[in-house]
Amino acid sequence: MARIKTRNEIRFILNGEDVALGTLAPDETLLDWLRLNRTLRGTKEGCAEGDCGACTVLVGRLSAGRLVYESVNACIRFLGSLDGTHVVTVEHLRGDGEKLHPVQQAMVDFHGSQCGFCTPGFVMSLYALWMRSPEPSDAAIEKALQGNLCRCTGYEAIMRAARAISSYGKAAKDPLAAERKAITAKLAAMKDGSRIEIGAGKQRLVVPANADDLASVLDKEPGATIVAGSTDVGLWVTKHMRDISPVVFIGNLDGLCTISEDKGVISIGAGITYSEAFSMLAKRIPTLGPLFDRIGGEQVRNMGTIGGNIANGSPIGDTPPPLIALGARLTLRRGKKRRTIPLESFFIAYGKQDRRLGEFVEAVHVPVPAKGTKFAVYKVTKRRDEDITAALGAFYLTLAKNGTVADIRIAYGGMAATPKRAFGVEKALLGNPWTEATVEAAMAEYAKDFTPLTDMRASAEYRAMAAKNLLLRFFVEATGTKAPFQVSRYEAA
Repeated sequence: MARIKTRNEIRFILNGEDVALGTLAPDETLLDWLRLNRTLRGTKEGCAEGDCGACTVLVGRLSAGRLVYESVNACIRFLGSLDGTHVVTVEHLRGDGEKLHPVQQAMVDFHGSQCGFCTPGFVMSLYALWMRSPEPSDAAIEKALQGNLCRCTGYEAIMRAARAISSYGKAAKDPLAAERKAITAKLAAMKDGSRIEIGAGKQRLVVPANADDLASVLDKEPGATIVAGSTDVGLWVTKHMRDISPVVFIGNLDGLCTISEDKGVISIGAGITYSEAFSMLAKRIPTLGPLFDRIGGEQVRNMGTIGGNIANGSPIGDTPPPLIALGARLTLRRGKKRRTIPLESFFIAYGKQDRRLGEFVEAVHVPVPAKGTKFAVYKVTKRRDEDITAALGAFYLTLAKNGTVADIRIAYGGMAATPKRAFGVEKALLGNPWTEATVEAAMAEYAKDFTPLTDMRASAEYRAMAAKNLLLRFFVEATGTKAPFQVSRYEAA
């Protein structure tokens, strides 16, 4: 491998200004830097955990040679992850002469703001949507605003404003569109193939040049915190005040940002975000589309990665259970050596995964369900649009010609210390007729497979009942019949 050049600063564009920073803390957030260092206080701090959207900004980056602008949460986006990007804040929106920007004018005219605290975040989310879809459907508007919270205006006024933006101006004539060619050239020039190293000792951050360089960096810094989208690690800093130094940033890293299909297996690089994966996965495995639409808001999906969701090993991670049920495999890399394991064996215990020192998740390989198989995923939360999962069940079924269960995989999140298969339930179903009686008998095995916990998301009793009911739901939907039995209900004391 050719010798990697290094530089000691990150370079990006802030609105219309070129920025080069040689001094920054590994855990410094974009929000703090904007408000405290640049006095750009239109970007607000609300929840500081990526839920309310008050801190929404746009980040433009090159993806497969194209300049893509995405809404992100500045409160959990680390400054060190921004090399080679264009950061756009609400202050950069410009109208024609003395006029407001079309998005802002629509919000004014349709009374989309009361206290105004959340308004800049809404404006930026709508701006991103308008730039890519000037005449959006109501469904597209609602999806774009999933990550923005308004407590006083009510969403209907904001929806009316969103529908009307194009009557105030044309997206193709927006300054951001007019600058696209020049910004693309600038970002391409910043991508010089260098490794970035800033700071010394423990207070150090590294941005590898590519995936091969990442392997080299981790050989020397095996205990470093690897940060991709920071949708989880960001909260370690803002909520838990954890020291995450030294940090290795891998977002948008060459060699980790590919998604492809070969012989019925979709290979997803560890740096692929939920938004990037959505199109292929929703087309080839349609059940995953609605699930992905319920992972955080648009800003979270634009930052978070499937590889990070797996690597962090959360017991309530949304992607591991369905991927386990599909029979996915995981490629781990250390140096030049790779090993591929079943995804389910990666999770050992709470906070413990089968990832050796200096090793990193490189890709996950997901088989597309064969014709005739049944596959479903159900996510249970207190509210439909809530990201905090109480329980998530994934079911994969193949029936033999005689109607018996030839293959079944059932995986849950939120039911144990790790994402986990329901082996006892599977054993009770395998080889038996796919009938109401078989399913009801198999439900008794849940007590042997899982001992769920009670926490802020749900009680143990509720989780146990929900897990059984999800199997019943799968049976009803897979057979296309009405439930001939009484679904169990749980009532809190």
